[in-house]
Amino acid sequence: MSFPLALPVSDWQVQDADAVIVVTSDVSDLANAALNSAAAPYLAVDARLRTKASLLLAEGVPGKRLIVSPTGPLNRDYDDVRRFFEAGKAAVLEAKAAGAVKPVLMVAGVPSDARYQNALEVAYLGACQALWQPLEAREYRGPAIEPIESIALPGASDEQCRQLNAIAAGQYAARDLCGTEPERMAPPKFADYCVELFKDTCVSVEVVADPATINKDYPMLGTVARASYAVERHHPRVVKLVYTPEGDIERTLMFVGKGLVYDTGGADLKVGGFMAGMSRDKGGAASVAGFMKSVADFKPKGVKVIAYLAVVRNSIGSDCFVPDEIITTREGVKVRIGNTDAEGRLAMGDLLSELKDMATQEVNPELFTVATLTGHAARAVGPYSAYVENGPARARQVSRQLADIGDLWADCAEVSRSRREDYDFVQPRTLADDVLSSNNAPSAVTARGHQFPMAFLAIVGGLDKHGSDSELPLPYVHMDIAGSGVEGGDWQHGKPTAATVSSLFARYCR
Repeated sequence: MSFPLALPVSDWQVQDADAVIVVTSDVSDLANAALNSAAAPYLAVDARLRTKASLLLAEGVPGKRLIVSPTGPLNRDYDDVRRFFEAGKAAVLEAKAAGAVKPVLMVAGVPSDARYQNALEVAYLGACQALWQPLEAREYRGPAIEPIESIALPGASDEQCRQLNAIAAGQYAARDLCGTEPERMAPPKFADYCVELFKDTCVSVEVVADPATINKDYPMLGTVARASYAVERHHPRVVKLVYTPEGDIERTLMFVGKGLVYDTGGADLKVGGFMAGMSRDKGGAASVAGFMKSVADFKPKGVKVIAYLAVVRNSIGSDCFVPDEIITTREGVKVRIGNTDAEGRLAMGDLLSELKDMATQEVNPELFTVATLTGHAARAVGPYSAYVENGPARARQVSRQLADIGDLWADCAEVSRSRREDYDFVQPRTLADDVLSSNNAPSAVTARGHQFPMAFLAIVGGLDKHGSDSELPLPYVHMDIAGSGVEGGDWQHGKPTAATVSSLFARYCR
């Protein structure tokens, strides 16, 4: 793993640095007289410095390289800290192209507005996003394709950098797991990556590989996996990760991540080019594993974290499951299959049920499902995560707090309500079953297409019995990252974003 380490330094004049990057809202004021003097001749003749990241030759600057990267406007109601994230990405690519390997990163012209309180940290994380290269590319071309070794951050404390390095390590792992092609990251290899990732850390790893065990304990996951059993290297895995802090436990976070290493759609086959990019349908499990890596590196006090990853391939074949089948779940609920391309909720449901049972014995539990679940989420909220919560989570403002913190860390989300119509939508149509998995139309053209799956998950996970009116309310949030999981919504070629990792870390670990 080779993300650029964040290093705390007192100022930009670092002895072994080879470039200085300034991300700023005002390119005529770089918050330092020497840097302003170096940039002034270029500003006098080149208006492009005000609109794009630019490399300047600057005597007296480490490496003689000064990169100025404008954020654009920051004063409007709709501006946010992503301006620094994007400017950090553009700047570090200029530094990399110029041959720098140890740049210094500064921010200037930061408004006093609370929206920008993490501007330096966010600019650094933007640089890390830009520099990551796919696992297969590193294996093919060698580590030289990620040449930048460190990024010095003037004014940052040791603790800030420790937190940033934990976040960056988790995001790096999440991008690896999400962004790797379906054979290189088939379920057994996904599990192997996790075993290696957490080796010699405080996070324990258990991998469930036996098909009979999976079919018995997680029948919906086994149903999704059925056609994949014909190919041994495609056999499913359940990866269980647990972090227990030293000292008292004040809160328990419990996650299920959707790890569809490839989604053909199954019998409801994706056609018309819509299958391309479905190797990234494991983005939810990838982000959960990434968050666990951040936890493993940072070792936060007071918070216990349990994560189950449903790692499976939705293949098509003679033994694939089909619409109209009725599956009996771990909870004893009979599910009628509405569409085999709505497989993620099936893969996660029984794992959520198991965590729900565990939650009754845990301290202050909060449950989450994280998934690239629906095209509707991307259609409804664009490049943001969509959080759908139950009554107990809404009462505690779990999603609102996560979304508000995400706004400060360039990890933005919209909060959606769970409504009675969502539960009505999945009600059975016959006495032969208890719940319908989905309708047979694409989610993107289905009313409340990203909200109703949360109702299904609550029912099959048994959380409908732990609402606000129950003796033991359990907060539960479904996090749909179908719109936020890759850059630009390009599921075939866009870089994975590691959505939710930084906001979860900032909310629960700092």
